[in-house]
Amino acid sequence: MSKAIQAIRGMNDCLPSETNIWQMVETVLRRVASNYGFAEIRMPVVESTALFKRSIGEVTDIVEKEMYTFDDRNGDSLTLRPEGTASCVRAANQHGLLYNQEQRLWYMGPMFRHERPQKGRYRQFHQFGIEAFGLATPDIDAEIITLSSRLWRELGISEHVTLELNSLGSNQERAEYRDALVVFLTEREDQLDEDSKRRMHSNPLRVLDSKNPAVQEALVGAPKLSDYFGEESKTHFEDVCRRLDAAGINYVINDRLVRGLDYYNRTVFEWVTTSLGSQGTVCAGGRYDGLVEQLGGKATPGFGFALGIERLVLMLTSLEKVNNVRPQVDAYLIMLGEEVELKSIQLAEQWRNLVPECRVQNHCGGGNMKKQMKRADKSGAQIALIIGENELAEQKVTVKYLRGQHDQETVLLEQVPSLLKKLI
Repeated sequence: MSKAIQAIRGMNDCLPSETNIWQMVETVLRRVASNYGFAEIRMPVVESTALFKRSIGEVTDIVEKEMYTFDDRNGDSLTLRPEGTASCVRAANQHGLLYNQEQRLWYMGPMFRHERPQKGRYRQFHQFGIEAFGLATPDIDAEIITLSSRLWRELGISEHVTLELNSLGSNQERAEYRDALVVFLTEREDQLDEDSKRRMHSNPLRVLDSKNPAVQEALVGAPKLSDYFGEESKTHFEDVCRRLDAAGINYVINDRLVRGLDYYNRTVFEWVTTSLGSQGTVCAGGRYDGLVEQLGGKATPGFGFALGIERLVLMLTSLEKVNNVRPQVDAYLIMLGEEVELKSIQLAEQWRNLVPECRVQNHCGGGNMKKQMKRADKSGAQIALIIGENELAEQKVTVKYLRGQHDQETVLLEQVPSLLKKLI
């Protein structure tokens, strides 16, 4: 016997026992995005490597260590997309959706990063993203953060997430701050770990985000980015905060929140949780007013976020927020007798036509009553619809409730559609 082939490490299968949870999450994401006036866009999973080098930054961990990059047969360098914003900008710009226009877009799909697989983090992972273009004012920042807050309410996890907020100012303000930060870090270089020393000259703001306690101690007294803001950046951030206050959204200002991608400016935010063990990020994003121009388009402001669906599913499961997730099957049709089996396919199709939102599974494979009931219970269905030859002759069906405390009952076949509607 040949050796069985296994999935690639860090690229996981999503089994039928899990897909109903994913479908529930995806339904909420789609519904909320639509409620705020966002339209879906779908981009390819393979892009030119230059797209991510120019957008994310060549000295970021993603580009330096994590991208799946290869040369195709024409010698072109291609990359499996590691994030969605750059692809969304490329697609919207290529198809003329951006210049002098307002666009509200969302996407969902697989991303790829070659990093160490760990709890809730995989090499193929799935993201949901929101992107708005053409609006430079703070109202869209607050609107999108409000949208993300509604996601947690609809999923029942608001009390388990905390919003952290910061501003990175303009590109010029950040450049001035960067110079001051490098001077500060250079004076304390002997207190930094190797990773921070490497980043000190290539991407010094990322040192602020270090998880090493010794590095954080060395950062005490570091200059603050906000001290370099002009009036425009200060006013923009204050207006975002005022709008969030008006919406009743609580937040913590974290002046060391910088985000890991080079293209951010002004407002940045993260939703963090401790429900996955150590503090982890569930959702993150911010403003990127220079990215469209950086990728070859006309100057266009942008704001967006992305969240990892695997981490969200893991969080919902660990918090036992999936107990009410709808099963794959609502009603299971059990047939006893050859004549009934011939009639059952007609009845099941009729019920699916009349109640299309109800999932009716027709028993296949034969077997006695005990075997069929066992299959019905395993399917997760709420009810078993039992039809024998006597029931068929009388145009009736026996309804056995498989979940909860309900007495078995017998109803007319014509009453079954009404019964199925009540189930859902």
